[in-house]
Amino acid sequence: MLSARTLFHEIHDHDEAFRLFCSIAAKGEDQGGWENGRISRLVDDQWLAPRIARHGADEDKHGRIFNALLHKRGLGPVEVPDETDYTMILERQGIGLAHSRLRRDEPLTETDVITYLAHSRVTEQRAAEQMRLLKRVFGDHPEIGRAVRMISNDEDNHLAYCHEELLRLAAAGHGRQILRTLQDTARAEIRTYRDVSLAVMSHMGGILRWPRAKSAALAAGIHGVFGYERLGGWHRMTTLRMPARLDALGGPAPHETFA
Repeated sequence: MLSARTLFHEIHDHDEAFRLFCSIAAKGEDQGGWENGRISRLVDDQWLAPRIARHGADEDKHGRIFNALLHKRGLGPVEVPDETDYTMILERQGIGLAHSRLRRDEPLTETDVITYLAHSRVTEQRAAEQMRLLKRVFGDHPEIGRAVRMISNDEDNHLAYCHEELLRLAAAGHGRQILRTLQDTARAEIRTYRDVSLAVMSHMGGILRWPRAKSAALAAGIHGVFGYERLGGWHRMTTLRMPARLDALGGPAPHETFA
């Protein structure tokens, strides 16, 4: 039976498929770490800056974790195909803050901060959902369970922080701008997630030699998710509510290690 559990176990149990999976994940986390690190140095908000820095430190840690999982299997990372690079595909659509903007040593404007937080709120929703799925599949796994649980907890913290900070800015009078930015970001994200998912599954199918029927079924499932999101599921990425975890990124990053 084709299910998320059987699919992820098939990828995990095959060295080359696992290598590609971890390489894609590590690159995305490394990019997020760099972006948040730059933003934390450019933002003129003494409350927000250390929380953005903490976010970046978490992303850097996640990249190291995925590379460590490869190292434990005696594997090294592979080049990530352009069509699977979720972060850079979003940037090319003008979503979030462009790397060219972040490389300039100019303080971020309030609009820049809203753009950053809205982008984070949408993409962290996706990341948190994906990690909860992986935690259901691998949470008790002896090899990768601890890593999955750690990253999932961090992603939940990141999502909570985005909700709280955007609500703080909405209360200061930026509600309409925030909603408009969230909506534009979410519409672009669901298309990008569909396209990247199809590209990843195509590469995995080649590595794992999936029969045409299996690849077609997975592609249909991806298109089905996109159809649901396009018809209204995307609204879950644009709502804001005060999280149960308040100030989730307050204080320094915990000194967690993953061996």
